[in-house]
Amino acid sequence: MVKYFCNSADIRTTWDHVVSAFWQRYPNPFSTHVLTEDVVYREVTADHRLFSRRLLMKTNRLPRWAEHIFPSGISRSVYIIEDSIVDPVNRSLTTYTWNLNHTTLMSVEERCVFQDSVEQPATTQLKREAWISSGVYGFSRPIQEFGLARLKSNQVKAMKGLEYALSNLQGEAPQRPLRDSVKDASEKAKEAAKSLASAAAAPQKPQQYI
Repeated sequence: MVKYFCNSADIRTTWDHVVSAFWQRYPNPFSTHVLTEDVVYREVTADHRLFSRRLLMKTNRLPRWAEHIFPSGISRSVYIIEDSIVDPVNRSLTTYTWNLNHTTLMSVEERCVFQDSVEQPATTQLKREAWISSGVYGFSRPIQEFGLARLKSNQVKAMKGLEYALSNLQGEAPQRPLRDSVKDASEKAKEAAKSLASAAAAPQKPQQYI
């Protein structure tokens, strides 16, 4: 049996700021359980979406009752894959995460969608879903309950960490929307090309030597 979890929240910040803060979440004082993060793959797809894969390492403290059941030498770290897709056209950020080790003990798959709100200006809607399962015979139910409680606790920490990253961004220059940044760069390139063309077409005065 798989335990399912779902909730939604409104982030009172523009989608562009949320995406920028998403890449700057770690380190933060609310997510000290996240030890490392590494980008292992990144590409821009043919439909202009940004796909990224990151490897995260987090602490994996067992509950006290489980320490008497599982071997003392079991790893206290868990490796997590995070796939993310940034869609600037539909203004959405979708993430998929799952653990690579300890999957027999507990497997957690999570999907988050950060969507620019149509009804509410300067608001990003977050929908979070998770699936928790365990392959330990006779203990799957308490392990799933523990996994759900930890997921809810980490979710609170994750939101505080995102708010921390957003507050850091507010102290910097305002972020320009992705489309505007690309448009500005294109217009500057055109102006530079016109200036070069005008300079090349202008008649050159003959050099005078004294």
